[in-house]
Amino acid sequence: MGRYPDAGRAVDTSVAIVGAGVAGLTIGRLLRTAGVDCVVLEAESREFIEQRPRAGFIEEWVVRALERHGLADGLLAHSKPQSECEFRLDGVRHVFRYAELSGQHHYVYPQQLLVTDLVRAYADDAGGCIRFGVTDVALHGLDTERPAVSYTAAETGERHVIRCDFVAGCDGARGVSRQAVPEDAMQVIRHDLGIAWMAILAQAPPSSAHAVFGLHRNGLGAFMHRSPEISRYYLEVPPGDSPDNWPHERVWRELRERLEVPDARPLVEGELLEKRVLDMHNYVVEPLSYGRLHLAGDSAHLLAPIGAKGMNSALHDAFLLTDALRAHYEHGDDSRLAGYSEDALRRIWQYQEFNQWLSEVMHGPSSDDPFRARVAAARLRRMVGSEISGTSLAGLYIGADADH
Repeated sequence: MGRYPDAGRAVDTSVAIVGAGVAGLTIGRLLRTAGVDCVVLEAESREFIEQRPRAGFIEEWVVRALERHGLADGLLAHSKPQSECEFRLDGVRHVFRYAELSGQHHYVYPQQLLVTDLVRAYADDAGGCIRFGVTDVALHGLDTERPAVSYTAAETGERHVIRCDFVAGCDGARGVSRQAVPEDAMQVIRHDLGIAWMAILAQAPPSSAHAVFGLHRNGLGAFMHRSPEISRYYLEVPPGDSPDNWPHERVWRELRERLEVPDARPLVEGELLEKRVLDMHNYVVEPLSYGRLHLAGDSAHLLAPIGAKGMNSALHDAFLLTDALRAHYEHGDDSRLAGYSEDALRRIWQYQEFNQWLSEVMHGPSSDDPFRARVAAARLRRMVGSEISGTSLAGLYIGADADH
C-alpha cells in the first residue's frame, strides 16, 4: 500500500468505491442522490457484470429499502413473492410456510438484473461516474485523512489517481481492497464445510412454485426458481470435483434421485447452460474498517449459498455504510462510521449462525453419520411442526430477526 501514488492524472472526490456489484452500486446511487461526490471503479466491463449469473433470492426488508430509494421498480415489476419452501426426506414432503409465520416473503430476481437496474440508476439516470475495465488498482494512504486509489484506464493505458475522503471496498473476496490492509490490522475468520455444491443453470421451466431441497443419502439436491425459462439447481458433490465428471444424463439422473418423491410433479428437464463446483465455506473479516477504508459485501464476508443470504447481507452493508457516510457529510457526525463494523457484524454473524444451522439440516442425511442424520430429521420436524420454533426460524430465514 503505497502512500504517494505516481500518476499523471488526478481527480478529487469524496468517496471512491472499488467494485460495481450490488453493494458498490447501491452505495454510489444513494450517495449521488444525497449530493455526495463519488467515483465507482470496476475491473470488468458493463456488459459482463450485467450478464454474470449470481444469486436471486432477495428478502422483503431489502426490497422495501430499495423501494424507499426508488431502486425497486424492475424488481417489483418482474419478480414474484415466494412464501414457502419445501424439504423432501425419505419420500416425505415437509413444507415450511415461512411467510405465514413471519409476515414477509422472498422475491426472486436474479442478481444480474438488479445490477443492471443499479448501473442504469447510478450512471445513466443520475449521471454518476463509473469507470469500467480498470486494471492495476491500488489503495494508498488509508490511515491518513486523504487516501487515494490509483488505477490504469482501459481506454488509454494511463495511470490515474482518485484522491478522496473515504474508500468503500466492495470488490469481493479476491479484490484489492482487503489486500491493501496490513495483515495484523484485520483477521479473516473462516469455516470450511468440507463439502461442495455444483451450481447448475438449466434451460428449463420451473419444476415447482417454490424452492425445494432434497435431503438424501447421496447428497443434497436443490431447485430454485429463476425465471419462467431458466431454473437453478444444486447438487452436493465431493470437494474438488469437476463439472466434466457430470454430463447431462448423470446430472438429471441424480437430480431425479434426490428430489423426486411419489406425490410431487416430476422435474422438468432441459439443456444445461452452466455447471460450476463451489467448495462450500464461510468467512468473516473483523473489523470491517481500517483507517478511511470500509469493506462491504464479499470483501467483508462470505456466506455459502445455503440460506440465500449473500446478496441480502451485501445490501445490508451498503445501507449501513451509506447512512454512516451521509451522517459525516450532512451533520459532521462520525459516530456511525466508527460503529459501522460492529453494526454490520451483528447481522453478519446472525446470518452465519442460521446458515450453519440450516447446513446441518441439509447435509446431515448425506454425512454417513447416523447421529447427524437423525438430528437433521429432528430439526426438520421441529421447523415445520412447531409454531414457536418455526416462527423463530422463519424470522431468521427471511432476515426479519437478524440484528439481535
